[in-house]
Amino acid sequence: MIYTVTFNPALDYVVRLPKLRQGEVNRTQSEEIQFGGKGINVSCVLGELGAASTALGFIAGFTGDALQQGLCAMGLHTDFVRLAQGATRINVKLKAQRETDINAAGPAVDKAALAALLEKLDALGPHDILVLAGSVPADVPADIYQRILARLRPRGVRAVVDAEKALLTGTLAYRPFLIKPNHLELGEMFGRPLQSEAEICDCAARLQACGAQNVLVSMAGEGALLLDEHGELHRAHAPCGTVRNSVGAGDAMVAGFLAGWLQTGSYVHALKWGVAAGSATAFSDGLATKGRICALLDAP
Repeated sequence: MIYTVTFNPALDYVVRLPKLRQGEVNRTQSEEIQFGGKGINVSCVLGELGAASTALGFIAGFTGDALQQGLCAMGLHTDFVRLAQGATRINVKLKAQRETDINAAGPAVDKAALAALLEKLDALGPHDILVLAGSVPADVPADIYQRILARLRPRGVRAVVDAEKALLTGTLAYRPFLIKPNHLELGEMFGRPLQSEAEICDCAARLQACGAQNVLVSMAGEGALLLDEHGELHRAHAPCGTVRNSVGAGDAMVAGFLAGWLQTGSYVHALKWGVAAGSATAFSDGLATKGRICALLDAP
């Protein structure tokens, strides 16, 4: 079973309008509510691809109820910890001539709630995969990803980490099965912009030397690179298409990679599915459907 953790999920209120005029009354063309959070995005795309998962994390208030009910209506399994106070955040995503995001802070996570989540994770075993994705709230310990991996390492759980800077690098000593920085995040980890594929490969190798088993680097329109646990480098180019949405493409890549790897155990196959899922999401208004992903598997 795959488990995803989203520490600060959200209802994303997506608003589309031709042009945003600041300081004036704006009329929208369309509005919709999407279920947000990197781990939740991974679970949604896994569900599209027929891979079962359980979405973990924290919810609160009536917005938390709406999030849980919406995910269940999509056929996803959830096991959230309910917070006693506050409300699951609502983020505003403005799609106009430029994309503008207004992200809320979210509810406070107390020690009892965090302990309840860790207790749920204690049930995982060697046949399970745990996806830790995104940032953590300010009131959660900054080393929480490290604590979780240290706690689960004796159980043989395969861990996937998709996070920035210290949140990711702090987990390397616990040999995560997969890490997925994008090329910009990779450059930030090493304090310099990466100008060439050779530089990206070198930095990926350095992360692997620090403990990561597999390093998947997403490179936007250039596709992705995978340095696998055997030291083999795999390259997949992105298919041609018009980018409509920058939200969730990296999460979809993680989901596609895991779904592909579970099918065959082949890293080449996993990378192919990962790039197809990430690209299909970038070419869609929301997370990609299975049909869109499959259509890109053999696309030029």
